[in-house]
Amino acid sequence: MAINGMPDHLHVFFGMRPTQSLSGLMQDIKGDSSLWINKKGFVRGRFSWQEGYGAFSYSKSNVDNVIDYIKNQDVHHQKRTFIEEYHDFLKKFGIDFDEQYIFKPVEWVED
Repeated sequence: MAINGMPDHLHVFFGMRPTQSLSGLMQDIKGDSSLWINKKGFVRGRFSWQEGYGAFSYSKSNVDNVIDYIKNQDVHHQKRTFIEEYHDFLKKFGIDFDEQYIFKPVEWVED
């Protein structure tokens, strides 16, 4: 339904069938996109996603809000970083977490 991101993360909003496995779907998305990015040579060296992912569910009544949020990533991240925002999501959804398993900031290599 929507896809957008920033240099250090990506949001993908999709619907699923009850028989689908989220982990299997994420493995397909990350694996296929890594192969495509590397085949096209979009980055120097070899591209790979960080281990893990975050997944949140929303009701149909929130679809338009979520799509707007995804479309406006550049605006959201002028106010706070992805890591700060991710922490906020975990707290908002009442998800207990161990900091050692949270995404790490991307380390950029300067030319």
